[in-house]
Amino acid sequence: MSAPRFLPILLAFCMFSTGASGLVNEYVLATITTYILGNSIENFSMVIACMMLMMGVSGFVQNKMSDKNLLQKFIAVEVLMAILGGFAPLAIYAAFGYLEHNFQLVHYFFVLSIGFLIGFEIPLVMRIIEQHKIKLKTNLTIVYAMDYVGAFIGAVIWVKFLLKNFPLTEISFIVAGFNFTVATLTIIYFLRRRIIDKPLLHLVVLAITAALLIFGFMQNRDISNLLEQRFYDDPIVYKETTRYQHIVITHNKALNDTRLYINGNAQFSSVDEKRYHDLLVHPLMAASPNVEHVLILGGGDGLALREVNKYSYIKSVTLVDLDPEMIKLASNHETLVKLNNDAFRHANVVTEQLNINDQSQKKGVYLSEPYTGDQEESQWVAAVNVYNIDADQFLRQANQSQLATKQSNQQWDAVFIDLPDPSSIELSKLYSKQFYLTLRKHLTPDAFVAIQSTSPYHAKPAFLAIGTTLEAAGYSVLPYRQNIPSFGDWGFYLAWTHQESPEQLQQRLKNLEQFNVVTDFITPELLSASFAFGKDELSVETPCINTLMQPCLLHHYIEKSWINE
Repeated sequence: MSAPRFLPILLAFCMFSTGASGLVNEYVLATITTYILGNSIENFSMVIACMMLMMGVSGFVQNKMSDKNLLQKFIAVEVLMAILGGFAPLAIYAAFGYLEHNFQLVHYFFVLSIGFLIGFEIPLVMRIIEQHKIKLKTNLTIVYAMDYVGAFIGAVIWVKFLLKNFPLTEISFIVAGFNFTVATLTIIYFLRRRIIDKPLLHLVVLAITAALLIFGFMQNRDISNLLEQRFYDDPIVYKETTRYQHIVITHNKALNDTRLYINGNAQFSSVDEKRYHDLLVHPLMAASPNVEHVLILGGGDGLALREVNKYSYIKSVTLVDLDPEMIKLASNHETLVKLNNDAFRHANVVTEQLNINDQSQKKGVYLSEPYTGDQEESQWVAAVNVYNIDADQFLRQANQSQLATKQSNQQWDAVFIDLPDPSSIELSKLYSKQFYLTLRKHLTPDAFVAIQSTSPYHAKPAFLAIGTTLEAAGYSVLPYRQNIPSFGDWGFYLAWTHQESPEQLQQRLKNLEQFNVVTDFITPELLSASFAFGKDELSVETPCINTLMQPCLLHHYIEKSWINE
């Protein structure tokens, strides 16, 4: 029997669609795993590896199948792929919320099952092509070329469109639609040619599958909201998945406690965030009273900027935060605006172009109403320029693109590093020796750097690794710590490159009589006490110098911190 002319086109479309949907299915499962468990490289790699393993296993299994009903088997694979792939993120999310101790069983059931089904697609299409006597050359062209082209197009769509516009639970149903389309077109084509037996049964299967996918697509956000609430003690009042992260805000009415979470990790509690931001900002400002140009790396919530804005002698502030949606949220969300004292209201936010000339820079202004409510006269507010770019890329491009201030050499008197903990390889690089060396090029001779450095008690190896990495990059360091009730014992470092010794700086700060601005929590006495560490608390068992090629800090944070307790 000669092959119908349309069959190669149909099979080409099948392979293109399955190549695209198969790869995006892998990305969806790997991404949801990293959102839940963190450690992106390890978990992403393991998910992809397991799926590749099962693709190989299915290649062996399909050899045991007969050539009977190959079309029905191909349709069954596509239908199962659509159902499993569509509901996998919701099922995995539910398992993590309700079956915490058995979560991995459910998670890997979907990973292995979908990988197994993906592995069936190409062998089945090959056998269908052979059964219909399509020439071998055409066979190979259809299978391999269209599968690879589909995978490439799927990856581009995933990166450029899906991740930016849809939650993972919705992306999975969109991808499932491709598998369902393949099954539908295949059934319709072969029903018209009267090749498939039991046409009514196939149509019923299509109808049930369509109903399930439509229901899942329409209800996924509501179901996701119900499941996600189980991960938080307080009611969720806002949630958004951006291109870079998943943002959640909760609010406890009884305690009037608003909390911000990024990828499930708490960033602040409104009850005690002033303790944290006082400790991040004011010790540095006390150490360096001649600050004019400030750089904040991270701090997209605007809370560190709020404290910096209290210093009337600062001329310019440059804030660098990767996610433009975080800046928009901190600029417009009523609760966050109240917390950060509307810190971004006079900021110049650059989200697209990076080469900014001096004339487009935001200039300082006088406000008729002050930021603090106890003053009547107008108040000077420094120029605030916000850039949405990776902090490492910003520093590397600063000299060429004139990003931050009107200074041609792009140097700052004070740098506040208010980045999330190094829980992923992307964040770990921002605590690396190479990053700190790059930062050195942009410091004035008397500049200081303040770095939030995770917990010296709950994550001691990681805390100490940050200090040893700073020293390896040529900085002098002075560690300090204080209790933040929402986080526990929390640590910071002051770092600098001039000749003052840590002992001299510590003594100078201990002699401090008062801060130059009104603070909410920190006092000179509290700052002096913050330099105290117990016996052996600063001793390093295995020195770690965190580098791009050997990110030991990530290992220390993931394997040796409270997150595994």
